[in-house]
Formats: sequence, C-alpha cells, structure tokens
Amino acid sequence: MDQSSGIDLSETIRWSGLVYAAATMVITWFLVRGLTGALEGLGTRFTDRRLVLHQVATIGRFVLFLVGISIALLLSVNLSKEAVIALTGTAAVTIGFALKDIAASVLAGIIIIIDRPFQVGDRVTFDNVYGEISAIGLRSVRLTTLDDNVVTIPNNKFPTEIVSSGNWGALDMMIQMDFFIGVDQDLPLAKRLLEEALVTTRYAFPKKPWVVLVNQVIEKEYVALRLRAKAYVLDVKYEKAFETDVTERAFEAFREHGILPPAILHRTVTEQSTKRLAG
Repeated sequence: MDQSSGIDLSETIRWSGLVYAAATMVITWFLVRGLTGALEGLGTRFTDRRLVLHQVATIGRFVLFLVGISIALLLSVNLSKEAVIALTGTAAVTIGFALKDIAASVLAGIIIIIDRPFQVGDRVTFDNVYGEISAIGLRSVRLTTLDDNVVTIPNNKFPTEIVSSGNWGALDMMIQMDFFIGVDQDLPLAKRLLEEALVTTRYAFPKKPWVVLVNQVIEKEYVALRLRAKAYVLDVKYEKAFETDVTERAFEAFREHGILPPAILHRTVTEQSTKRLAG
C-alpha cells in the first residue's frame, strides 16, 4: 500500500490487462510498419504523389500510436477516482518531471503536423544543417543530409528556431548556381551560353520561370563578373544531378567559345600547367 496516498497500487494497475496492453503496443508497432512500408512503396511507384503519400504516412503514424497508447492505458490502468488521484499526485510529480522533455516534443510534433512549417519530403535548412525531412515522429524529426547522414532533431527544438524550406510540399524547387568569368570576357555570349545550359538539361522544370542575373564582385585578389543562374529542378531528388549537369554544360560551352575565368585564376592555372610541363 502507498503510505503517502493511502491507495493500494493493485487497485490502480490492472495486472491482468498488462499482457493485453503489451499485445496492443506490439500490434500497433506492426500496423505502423505496415502502413509506412505500403505508402513508401506507393510513393516509389507514383512519383508525382510521393510527397503527399509521405505526409499521409506521417499523420497515420501519429494516429495509430495515439490510439494504441490510449487502448493500452485503458487495459492496464484502473481509472477509478483513487487511481486518478494517485496518478496525478505521487506519480505525476516524479514521472512528469522526468518526461517533461518527451512530453514537450510530443506536443511540438502535434503542432508541426497542424501548423505544417515543413512536411516529409521537404528540403530544409535547420541550424546550419541542410537535407530532406525523411520522417516526423512523436518525439523527433529525422533529416537526411545530401551526404546520406541521418540527423535526429527533437520536435521541441522547432517552435523556437528558424526553419527554411526550399520546396514546402512541392516536388520542384529553385536551384541557385554561381559562375564567375573575367571582366574582360564576352558577357552577352557567356549569359546566352548559360541560359542554353539551363533550358536544355533534362532535370529542369520548364513550367516555372528561370533567370540569369549578372553583377560584379570583388574577391580577395581579383574582380569578376558573377552570373547567378536561378531555375527550378523537376524533382528535389535530382537537385545535385541538376547542378552537375548545368555546370558541365556551361563550362564545356565556355571552353568552346573561349570564355575565361577571372584573370588571376586564369594566370594561376596557366602558370601551374607550364610548371608541370617544364618538370
């Protein structure tokens, strides 16, 4: 008997229901795994609905876990008046304090689902970490970086921090790339060649506008013209492939038409090549 509350713990816990509660959580876990696997398979098959299916999977996991936990509590806990007093008294102070961060993360996870600052499949930047949101769970968000590292972030970090989403639920996303040429080079020709590289790549999303902006920049030891290309990639999963393809096309065209990089960089490359040949 609990001396502080005068309540027998056997009256609070339904020992006979613990087995059923455990079975309920096991079934819930299998249902979550099955739902996630099925929707991920559909997302692979129907790529245009991939992000929507990821979002449905996230909400489905939340609902299944909440329902499973609620059923397990009903099966294992006797919700009498004395039990409520015991749970909200002695146990609430100790367990509640220990689980306050987890509770805050669960509440923040619900806020993320409702407010939707980002969604599964979004490319986001959080605390100088950039990657794709791969899962939104009860306690944490998993973000997969472009070098395939999985970063786990507690949900309670997001309500107070700035999160930047590149595509916010869409498959396409704007990509920005910078190219530098010498100030004495043929700027109109370089701009036209870069524009051709943007519109001819198979990864471009032609339904959204693209542009090449030009300005002069001063770096440590040289002055250059910067050509900033802005265009939309067809699918965020092709982000790096898009950048690589455009860069290869642009530099090949620059080389064929004699468009040179900033002078000091060109001289450095020439000098190094001359030294290697002389050696």
